[in-house]
Amino acid sequence: MLRCITMTALLLGSVMFASVAEAHCQVPCGIYGDQLRFEMMLEDEHTISKAQLELNTLKPTDPQSINQLTRWVTTKEDHASKIQETIASYFMAQRIKTDDPAYLKKLAAAHAVMVNAMKAKQSADPATAKALEKSIFDFYRAYEGKEPTFEHSH
Repeated sequence: MLRCITMTALLLGSVMFASVAEAHCQVPCGIYGDQLRFEMMLEDEHTISKAQLELNTLKPTDPQSINQLTRWVTTKEDHASKIQETIASYFMAQRIKTDDPAYLKKLAAAHAVMVNAMKAKQSADPATAKALEKSIFDFYRAYEGKEPTFEHSH
């Protein structure tokens, strides 16, 4: 009985901690920075681009190729969703303020990233990843008001 109570307490404690960890970004802690978010989105875009290139080389003629093709599609879609989540949960919910004089410019640029991530998610055409990359850099320019200072290349 004591063991069951202990296990239940541990489980409840870990569930409570997990929900706190998920909500971490929604408080004004100042730990995470905007620059890191842009770099993470570009890394996600790079993964999407690689997945699209790989998808265009695979020929689904055997079970292993079909399996690999499926994994690349899943990876591409997961990374596109991560970009959309970053825009929605980090920038739109927390960082882009309605009283900012550049609000509409930032909002439009953020929306373009979300739309281009959706298009990259739906397509194996490498042009969609390039459009996504461009929109991330355009959002950076609108958001920061300056040219990007980080390197990113394929």
